[in-house]
Amino acid sequence: MIGTSVALLVLGVLLAEPVSRALAAARWPARDPTGALLLWQAVGLAGGLAMLGAGLTFGLAPLGDSLPAAVARALALDRWPSELGLVHMLALVATAALAVRLFGVLGLACWRTLRARRRHRDLLDVLATPWPAMAGARVLDHPMPVAYCLPGPRSRLVISEGALATLAPDELAAVLAHERTHLRERHDLVVLPFVAWGATAPWVPGMARAQAAVATLVEMRADDVARAASGKAALAGALHRIGGGAAPQAGSDTATLASFSAAVSGRLHRLDAHPGRPPRPLLALPRLAALALIAVPTAVLLLP
Repeated sequence: MIGTSVALLVLGVLLAEPVSRALAAARWPARDPTGALLLWQAVGLAGGLAMLGAGLTFGLAPLGDSLPAAVARALALDRWPSELGLVHMLALVATAALAVRLFGVLGLACWRTLRARRRHRDLLDVLATPWPAMAGARVLDHPMPVAYCLPGPRSRLVISEGALATLAPDELAAVLAHERTHLRERHDLVVLPFVAWGATAPWVPGMARAQAAVATLVEMRADDVARAASGKAALAGALHRIGGGAAPQAGSDTATLASFSAAVSGRLHRLDAHPGRPPRPLLALPRLAALALIAVPTAVLLLP
């Protein structure tokens, strides 16, 4: 299984750095955000699976020609296998440490996110009033035009008095369609694993850029739904009004202001450019690539 271990290690390293960096810098995802999001999910899952599988197959290599056979033999023994030397033990310990790191960071990120959302939701239920026009929506008494959603089992869609007063009816419809897309498609669950992935190895540029790339793609996806529902002009007007109103206030650091401005400008530029969807055969490529990325390391690990 040494060859399998090396191949999985190479795959994991490639996905974590050059592949992730190239995908984050690619232009085609703007034309197919859904396909790009599926591919990103596959890259993250396959990368973690490959790295863990590499250590496991190397550590158990003396016990069999395949991982299922090696695991079955190890479980059948009532003592530590004499075939496993110090190097194999270190590989298994390193694999266990990596698994704890990956799942520990993900669990911590989930716990912190759920706790922050619960506090935010409790505050909203006190400070905001239900909006009769939409179930689950709250109106915040604030002059700044703001609209956002708080996902979860008890989701909230929040819109300020300033937004209701500022937005035209079609612009308001575009904003609501955008936020409802985030809630309906659970974009929070799409982004969260990449928050943990980037925090696991922040010194790896590709993994660090993955979170920003995925966060941008979910906004593109929601913009596409809003544009289809309300039209390009309505969405552009809403972005100008809400984007300007929701921008960080004086006192925010320069990096935050620049990042927010770049995000809104990028969405407006994409809307003006109006990138059409690729032809159907090209739409299939990222979906097939995502399927292959999941299937190949899984088959390598599980097949006898």
